[in-house]
Amino acid sequence: MDEPHPLDNPMWQALTTRQRSFAIGEGNVRRYAPEVAPFAAVRDPGVDIDAELAAIVPVGEVVILVGVSPAVSRAWRVLDSGVVIQMTCAGAPPPVPAGARWAELGAQDRPAMLALTALVYPEYFRERTAELGRYIGIHREGGLAAMAGERLATDSAVEISAVCTHPRCTGRGYATLLVALLARDIAARGALPFLHVSEHNTRAIDLYQRMGFRERARLGLWKLRREAGEGRAAR
Repeated sequence: MDEPHPLDNPMWQALTTRQRSFAIGEGNVRRYAPEVAPFAAVRDPGVDIDAELAAIVPVGEVVILVGVSPAVSRAWRVLDSGVVIQMTCAGAPPPVPAGARWAELGAQDRPAMLALTALVYPEYFRERTAELGRYIGIHREGGLAAMAGERLATDSAVEISAVCTHPRCTGRGYATLLVALLARDIAARGALPFLHVSEHNTRAIDLYQRMGFRERARLGLWKLRREAGEGRAAR
């Protein structure tokens, strides 16, 4: 039987390697602080981790797991589940197209970043998400028109995430420019650029394929809420 690929459990890999300083929890479970990211992770699906997970997720809070689903009790309600496509850029990084001027995004840009992601990329980008890596953007008409950045990071791979364009500014190639810049920078550091995209987002999948990203895996996604009473079992 083939050994599991490290990116089959991407949150666990990030929280136990490059981003261990952001990790809450020990043993078989880890999570990011809710103001950093909504993700929790389990080491593997074969361990009963209900008590460990409950110790770091308060009643009423929602967490998202990708790749490995926990065996938990009916004290957890499955709010949603689905599939995300994990894509990697293992070959030559995409060329950077000529186009708009871009800028590094810093603390002064956080309100605009939160506003843009709330508009087109809700729930996943939080007050401190930008602490996880480098974020870049394009400003137009006095506001933030597009952005993208780095989220998960392991010892060998860095995720490109929060690829957002304001609805008034689509079709101008901003996403292509920003993703290409990030992918080339990640590759230059000796890491593998990768990203996650909903299986239903065919427009984004087509864009990433044209840029040289290829599907590596289809991973399950589960959105769980810890209940005060009993909910539908998570598995």
